[in-house]
Amino acid sequence: MRPPTPKTLILDLLSSLRGHSMPVRALVGAAAVFGISPESLRVALVRLGERGTVARDARGHYRLAERAEPVQRHVAGWNRLEERLAPWRGGWVAVHTAALGRADRASLRRRERAFGWLGLRSLAPHLYVRPDNLRGGVDGVRDELRSLGLEPEALVFGIAAFDAGSEARARALWDTAALRRTSRDAAAALRRSAAQLDALPPERAMVESFLLGGEAIRTLAHDPLLPEPLVPHGERAALVAALRDYDRLGRARWREFLRAHGAPHLSAPRAAVDGGWSVPVSGGTA
Repeated sequence: MRPPTPKTLILDLLSSLRGHSMPVRALVGAAAVFGISPESLRVALVRLGERGTVARDARGHYRLAERAEPVQRHVAGWNRLEERLAPWRGGWVAVHTAALGRADRASLRRRERAFGWLGLRSLAPHLYVRPDNLRGGVDGVRDELRSLGLEPEALVFGIAAFDAGSEARARALWDTAALRRTSRDAAAALRRSAAQLDALPPERAMVESFLLGGEAIRTLAHDPLLPEPLVPHGERAALVAALRDYDRLGRARWREFLRAHGAPHLSAPRAAVDGGWSVPVSGGTA
């Protein structure tokens, strides 16, 4: 489990509030649980505000800014991944980037992040593909890629069929064995932690549930959602089920802390429906 930086802690905490804001004292208090000083936390807040990633309201409370919303929506959908899938009929979604020319570092980083979130891989120079098995088809993928940072000039289109050689190379772009193993390992880690969370001191339970839940959500957020012929859905479904249970436990460990610091807290039943205690948007919003 990776310890949070001041920046990632702020983003992960604010993203868990689903549009609500959090007072600085709650952020400072949470930082102390992770051994982060108030000074470091406040410096990170200022920098995130200057970048337009977080916004401050008149009361001095902070929330995620609109800039972070597309990534938050994508990541927060971990609890409803199966709803994003459509039957695969053998077609592919493709993105051609040759016409974009030489991109600056920030644009290239946004583009690569968008491709990563949507599971696209490079099949040939300037050509990125994924199976056309997401609801909304090519149009839906195009819209989501652009909302996540892909330049609007990029060509996004469908490919009905490859030649046999290209089809084989396309199907081999993802390490499907590693994807399945990662899902199995993450689900097992959640179950082990859930079995002993009650026995931990309160602050240690807060830290473990936050970090471990965040890692599991990261795993699901980066899952390319490949169709059943390429990856059986069982491991992913088992991870989602384990995370739903763990999400309730994690929220329960944080509820009193948030209440004491004047921060909004969501009940476990709503968390089980809407999904996401620690929603790790910190992977690419700033």
